[in-house]
Amino acid sequence: METAIGSLADSIARWTESGDQSATDIPGLSLHQRHEQSPPMTAMYEPRICVIAQGAKRVILGDDTYVYDAHRYLITSVHLPTVVQVIEASRDKPYLGLALKLDQRELSQLMVDSHLPPPRPQQPNRGMATGEATEPLLAAFQRLIDLLDEPEDIPILAPLIQREIFYRLLVGDQGARLRQIASVGSRSHQIARAIDWLKNNYAQPLRIDDLARQVNMSVSTFHHHFRALTAMSPLQYQKWLRLNEARRLMLAEPLDATTAAFQVGYESTSQFSREYSRLFGAPPLRDINSLRQSAVAV
Repeated sequence: METAIGSLADSIARWTESGDQSATDIPGLSLHQRHEQSPPMTAMYEPRICVIAQGAKRVILGDDTYVYDAHRYLITSVHLPTVVQVIEASRDKPYLGLALKLDQRELSQLMVDSHLPPPRPQQPNRGMATGEATEPLLAAFQRLIDLLDEPEDIPILAPLIQREIFYRLLVGDQGARLRQIASVGSRSHQIARAIDWLKNNYAQPLRIDDLARQVNMSVSTFHHHFRALTAMSPLQYQKWLRLNEARRLMLAEPLDATTAAFQVGYESTSQFSREYSRLFGAPPLRDINSLRQSAVAV
């Protein structure tokens, strides 16, 4: 096992010598390296598996905290607003990790095509969990990264290796969680559809009755399962999306706070400022200036 971890660390370090590879030649695969611990940062975790070959990371979802390292992977089955922090990294032993997007269609097809063994007993509530990083799983990731040296083989072999990775996840200790999301008609699948709608329509007024009806659930059942999966209410989820998009607009466009607030759906600038300060720890103007100064310092 330690040999597999060391080999994976060497490969990630080699491909990230000049910086993160947030988009590699293999669709959905990203490689990351950090030389120091990071401050807590808000981030949207999309459906993916995250594997660490060296170092450790902490992810906070609502009141839940997940810590993972070379022996525990992190899996996310739906888009989840989180607070993320690299907690083990140094110049001598940098944080080295990878992420692979989960393909729900491929997971569903694999469930249909294969005679999968029954999942291990589990209460698949949260849309995030840590699982055991096994040697076969790490070996599959190693072979996937090795394909970066043979780009002509990627179109044929990468999908096969990714399918193996998805299979190992489906039969592993977090398999029940993925099967719920990939099963059309399940409560988790219905909530995943609601999350997709919120992501695409965050600036629109949120009518819980309409959204619950859209995914064929009663309002009370919808609220219960949404909070169980995401650790927040639909309104809190929408607020997180709005505030983070406003932050991006002010930083990258750049827009002033009032314009950004209206663009993401706020009708009151004072409410926007209060909620922004509560999430990011400072009013919009001060927060954006601090982010820009940090970028210049780097």
